[in-house]
Amino acid sequence: MDTGSDYLLDLNARHSRAFIDLAMERRRYRGEHPTEIAALKCMDGRLNLPVMTRSAIGVIQPFRNLGGKFDLGWPFFQATMDNWAKYSISRGRHCLIFVTYHFARGDTHRGCRGFNYDTNAARDTAIKLKNQFERIYGKGAVVPILCGIETDLDALILHGEDGRAVDLAEIKEGIIGLELEGMLKSLYPSMPERIFKDLLPLVEGNIRHARMIRTSNRPIEEAEHKEWVLGVGRGFDWLHAINTAFIVGPFDPNLANAISTAAVLLKDNIDAKRVDQSGIILMTSAAYREIGPEHELAKEKARFLSKFALDVVKERVPDLVPHLNILTGCTDMNTRKFEVLERLDKVSNPLVSKAA
Repeated sequence: MDTGSDYLLDLNARHSRAFIDLAMERRRYRGEHPTEIAALKCMDGRLNLPVMTRSAIGVIQPFRNLGGKFDLGWPFFQATMDNWAKYSISRGRHCLIFVTYHFARGDTHRGCRGFNYDTNAARDTAIKLKNQFERIYGKGAVVPILCGIETDLDALILHGEDGRAVDLAEIKEGIIGLELEGMLKSLYPSMPERIFKDLLPLVEGNIRHARMIRTSNRPIEEAEHKEWVLGVGRGFDWLHAINTAFIVGPFDPNLANAISTAAVLLKDNIDAKRVDQSGIILMTSAAYREIGPEHELAKEKARFLSKFALDVVKERVPDLVPHLNILTGCTDMNTRKFEVLERLDKVSNPLVSKAA
């Protein structure tokens, strides 16, 4: 009988094949739109920007954490973003950073659980982070923009330089070309032309996508929280199935707090009978690109994160432990393939395990 772990590994295999198959399309797209694009967003698995913007897989690099909370004072996050920016600039590329918060227009309680559904608090935190980027990098090669993500219609809300906000789900049908460019120019008058040209297709894609979601009458229950996976680490670009995972990046110095919050949310899903209590998975991943020391270090990091996360759950949310399955591995960022290092069917039965 297939398990949740089997489902995740099959999902990864399918995503990896698609990622590899789209390599030529990705290179073509990057040739036309060379701006490096990052998205700082919540651990909520519904926030799938490549789908929402109809962009090629791998064009938008995600950084995910509880509630989309980040701080450039965090040493590891600071180093990660600075290395990303320096790498891009050294190759003559601009950087666009989506600093996001999310909510649901139809029901507050389909919004961000990481902020206890307080959209104003989530937006204020994102504004603070955007201001950090501007203070540190100025407004030249690295450009952060504040962006809301509305999950009922998968629509982006673009916040302009003057404080105005445009909900792309409300853009009238037929607005294209110069009219759309004029609207964006009014929102971002100081944005470098290269970044503007590379933002435009993402905006056009989201307008089409949100319109499709609206006309499809997607069932509301699909937008509700039914997550059953706690992912810890990096390399989860492929794990975007709706109602599947809370993902905690390894950036917060208080990582234990983020893990325990996600664990509480998973336990809430069990208690509310929204998920199968026997199928809860703690999954850890570390990312690498080169075979050799980098790969071996990723393995060590993944094993450490797995033990660390499990210890946090045991200490702070012990009632979740009997329901946990464990999947530990590392992800090759060249192929997005997840390599299994350890798999335990039940934490409560340590004899049932398999090491890769």
